[in-house]
Amino acid sequence: MDATRALGRYGEELAARLLVRSGMRLLARNWRCGRTGEIDIVAGDGGALVVCEVKTRRSAAFEHPMAALTPRKAARLRLLAECWLASHGGAPPDGVRIDLVGVVLPRRGAAVLEHAKGVA
Repeated sequence: MDATRALGRYGEELAARLLVRSGMRLLARNWRCGRTGEIDIVAGDGGALVVCEVKTRRSAAFEHPMAALTPRKAARLRLLAECWLASHGGAPPDGVRIDLVGVVLPRRGAAVLEHAKGVA
């Protein structure tokens, strides 16, 4: 596994722990829908389905991870959410939400995580 992929997997692990600590249920990780793409984390939050994108950066010197959600990426996440719903019995009672977890790993010290709800 190359360094970039390992960094992403580590960030996803930290994000999954954050979501669970906040009371969400993990339903799937790295869920793929054919050629459409992959959802990093699928979770339940009460009666809502949460499609969560995770962006990890080594430091804040590069683009902040929260700035990485472009309109194109948001559209792809909405399409992936539809794909999940189609293969898992439809929409839950409280609908679907798309969240973003940004992870910054500084050279020293603990990782900094930011969870933004309903970003797309």
